[in-house]
Amino acid sequence: MNDWKVLLVDDERDFALTLAERLGMRGIKVNTAFSGQEALDLLETYQPDVMVLDLMMPGMSGSTVLRKVRGLYPNIEVILLTGLSSTAEGASGVSQGAFDFLTKPLQIENLIEKIGLAVRKRSADEAGQEK
Repeated sequence: MNDWKVLLVDDERDFALTLAERLGMRGIKVNTAFSGQEALDLLETYQPDVMVLDLMMPGMSGSTVLRKVRGLYPNIEVILLTGLSSTAEGASGVSQGAFDFLTKPLQIENLIEKIGLAVRKRSADEAGQEK
């Protein structure tokens, strides 16, 4: 876990900072952004393995951020977060290229498991590209 790099994107500042702290306590390197545009700006200099992205944000939605990330940074795996009780929006995001999705409130261990799976997928994809 010590080499996992995550970008956490959520407009709920307290939630994002608390989640970042909890992930950091488990040895995961975390950077935070509180809007879609801030996340895209940060990606110009910070290349995470995984982006954990809230779908429902004011301004630029998570769906828009996902489309831009898929186009500009296809190697970054994206895990979507949704506060909706319905999983339809999360499933729609997966069909648009997200690795997976979780609903809020989330269990930290579930998120860490998903991040680990996404990091392994990214590593396998990169290994396949090098051949």
